Amino acid sequence: MKVDGAPYRSIWVEAGSRDVRIVDQTRLPHEFVVTTLANRADAEFAIREMQVRGAPLIGVTAAYGVALQMREDASDAALEQACQGLLSTRPTAVNLRWALEEMRLALASTPIAEREARALARAAALADEDVELCRAIGEHGLPLLERARARRGGEGPLNLLTHCNAGWLATVDWGTALAPIYLAHDRGLPVHVWVDETRPRNQGALTAWELGQHGVPHTIVADNAGGQLMQSGRVDLVITGSDRTTATGDVCNKIGTYLKALAARANRVPFYVALPYSTIDWGLRDGVTGIPIEQRDAVELRQMRGRTSDGDVLGVELFPGSSAVANPAFDITPAALVDGLVTERGVCAASEEGLLELYPEQRNRSSAP
Repeated sequence: MKVDGAPYRSIWVEAGSRDVRIVDQTRLPHEFVVTTLANRADAEFAIREMQVRGAPLIGVTAAYGVALQMREDASDAALEQACQGLLSTRPTAVNLRWALEEMRLALASTPIAEREARALARAAALADEDVELCRAIGEHGLPLLERARARRGGEGPLNLLTHCNAGWLATVDWGTALAPIYLAHDRGLPVHVWVDETRPRNQGALTAWELGQHGVPHTIVADNAGGQLMQSGRVDLVITGSDRTTATGDVCNKIGTYLKALAARANRVPFYVALPYSTIDWGLRDGVTGIPIEQRDAVELRQMRGRTSDGDVLGVELFPGSSAVANPAFDITPAALVDGLVTERGVCAASEEGLLELYPEQRNRSSAP
């Protein structure tokens, strides 16, 4: 995607060097800052502190974190230490574990002297794959948008609602939930996006920043406005991303997604979830009991960061210091509330059978005790 007309990915290796660069998302939307990851500790910090966020991007960043460790120490012990340290940074998104397993597999049989080069090559391949997966998600999701506009008679823009940020900032490029929207806009389908602010970290601001950079019409709304918009017929389709999806179609995503799904079902608004195969946890069947919900620091809820009228960017306290704060980062949307899953292989029902139709190679694994 582009920033002020220049092409960017969310993570990359600088041409002519081995430096790993990221867009520091904690500085957006007020400042566009590129940060260098010099070592594994930097990668762990970037994931934990959400300089990078979004399940696919977390996985790719972890892969580069392993590569950075191999630059300093490529021993078996260092490889295991790197994988364990990176795995501990965020507990919910399954892409993190998946990417680390991919790196382990690639490096286990590689001679120590060749591991750095092999690790960088494998991490770059995972990044390139993510771009193509997201582009394919966009292609498969686009017909859903075209049909939704046809249902409303083809008059005026298609009104979409999304939650959190599932665009190129949450992946390496294109995004998951936003990929079909970008393709629709680029191919002349008039679209308008209702962007949830997505408290407590206000990731809706990232979505709005992205859409603005690409020229997609959008309007930011409070999280609690979604139900009213659907009730008044101002939303034609809801589409979100996923941080982990069970083998039976339950979806774990940013806190508040479940409430959007309930409102969509009550108002007969189609609710879709876009995700790559790396986000599917084939070992889980029940999202509510099986997916760990990350409990993040209370400061994310207590404070809000913004720009003052003088142009300064700072954080302010919102609540009494004596009040307790709970900050669950994700919730589970049961498969029964999801109209379909949009993947790189196509659209399927949010069910075990639906997923297995797209991923038949998982049938034996899915039926194992």
